[in-house]
This record gives sequence, structure tokens and C-alpha cells, in this order.
Amino acid sequence: MIHIDQLSKSFNRKPALSDVSLTIPSGQIYGLLGPNGAGKTTLIRIMNQILKADQGIIQVDGKLLSANHWKDFGYLPEERGLYKSMNVNDTLVFLARLRGLTKYDAQASVRFWLEKFEISSWAKTKIEALSKGMAQKVQFIAAVVHQPNYLILDEPLSGFDPINVELILSELKSMRADGKTIILSTHNMKSVEEICDHVALLHKSKLIAEGKVHALREKALNGEFIVRFSGNMIALANALWTEFELIDTKEIGENRFQIVVRQRGERTFEELASNLMGKLKLEAIEKRLPSMQEVFLELIAKEEVKNEE
Repeated sequence: MIHIDQLSKSFNRKPALSDVSLTIPSGQIYGLLGPNGAGKTTLIRIMNQILKADQGIIQVDGKLLSANHWKDFGYLPEERGLYKSMNVNDTLVFLARLRGLTKYDAQASVRFWLEKFEISSWAKTKIEALSKGMAQKVQFIAAVVHQPNYLILDEPLSGFDPINVELILSELKSMRADGKTIILSTHNMKSVEEICDHVALLHKSKLIAEGKVHALREKALNGEFIVRFSGNMIALANALWTEFELIDTKEIGENRFQIVVRQRGERTFEELASNLMGKLKLEAIEKRLPSMQEVFLELIAKEEVKNEE
């Protein structure tokens, strides 16, 4: 695992990270979330030994982070950069060898990844001739070509079309299944919900929340329920009366609806079900988990209020 303890970094006396401590479990996908300027990229660059922290330590599997860990990490920066005058194959072999692979192993690994991503026919094509999406694929391969144990991705999905987004997400899931540890910095909350096991939320250089994705969503429950039923809206109004607030309504078939309701006061799940039974033909009723986008915005808002006090 990666253990980060009281990490701080400032630029021109302005804090980019302030006493950040967290533990990234091995074999999982760990999301780094936060608005622009929160400190995510600074943290990533310190983990990649591009920057040095002003104070604090990082341990990898119980050992202090050092130059010896260079081969264990793969990095996809937000600012993409490939050698435009080189062809795809030579670029990837060169980058693989920088990470410690022999020429033979580098060439074998490059062939494997080009075939896996179905772009072998582009091996001799210069980088400058690639489309943006194709160059993004090559950049992703450059991050994983040496089979790192730890993969750090800064906004990896930007620039990809929906098909290639699914391709990358699928590959990340496969790598997790193989025991790789993936640190994912992203604004794409849908992908966070889909693939992240844990997340940390940074705001104005500080860590303000950390935990399992499902646990953070559970903690943010706000008394809303999703109900699917057959019937009519008059019957629904009578069933809800003043005890539950109707938030959203969507027709999903002939006389079939899906609604979102919010409890008032101390009303419970059981009371909602009791109110609806007999008046409507219930198909399903469940608590509505807030999305990670909602959790994200709520935590940021609370932190802003706290800072103003």
C-alpha cells in the first residue's frame, strides 16, 4: 500500500498541500477528487518524484519512497506529451526502456499492448500524424507498458470518445483484478461511482473527506426514496398526503411511473411503504443514494461554510 503522512507543499508561500495524510490500499482503484487548484496534481507529482514535499513522508509497502521505486510506478499526466517526430513503436519502446525494461522485453510489451488496443497497424506511424484519440491511446500505453504495480492517472478520460472511455475503464478493472493499485484523479463523477473503491476529496490544499465510495454516499443520505408503481397520480397524491414531498416524476410506461419522494420530519421507509400499499400497485421502493457529484458538492459547500465561520 501507499501511506502518505502529513504531506505539505507550498509555492511562493501559497499552500498547495496542507498536512495531508491518507492510506491508499493495494489492489484497488483510489479516486482523488477536488476542484481545480485543490492540490491533486501537486500530490500526484510528489508521488511520482517530480516534486519534493516541504514536509511529510510517503511510504510504499513500508519503505520510504525513493528512486528505487521508479520502475514500480506508471504515470499518465494531464498534460499529454509524446515525441511528435518519432513513430508509435519507437516512442513506446524508448519510454519502456526508461522504466527499466530490456530492449527485448520492451519490444515484446509494446507488441502486446498495440495488439490489445487493436492499433498494431499504426506502429510505424509518426505521433504527429495521429488523431487526438489515437494519441491518447498511445499515451495510456506508455503509462502501462512496463507493467507497473502502481498506476497514477491524471484525468485519463479527457479527450476520449464514449467507446474509448469504456475501453480504458474496462482495462483499469482488469488491472485491479490482477492486483494493481490505481490512483485516479478525475472530474468524471460517473466513472468514480463505476470503478473507484475508495476516494479522497481535497479542497484548498486540505483533505476534507476520505473513505469507501459506497460509505460516503450512504453517509450523505437525505431521506429520499425511489418508487416505481402502476396507478394514477391522484392516487399517489392521496397516498403521500403531507407526509412526503414529491421531488421528481417520470412516466416509464402506460400508467406506470417512477417517482422520487423525500420524507418530512421523522417519517420512515416503513411508513412510506404502508402509505402506498393498497392505494397503488407497487413494483419497487428503495432509498435513493446520492450521486458522487451530489456528495462532492455537499462536502465542498460545508467546507466553505466552515471556512467562513
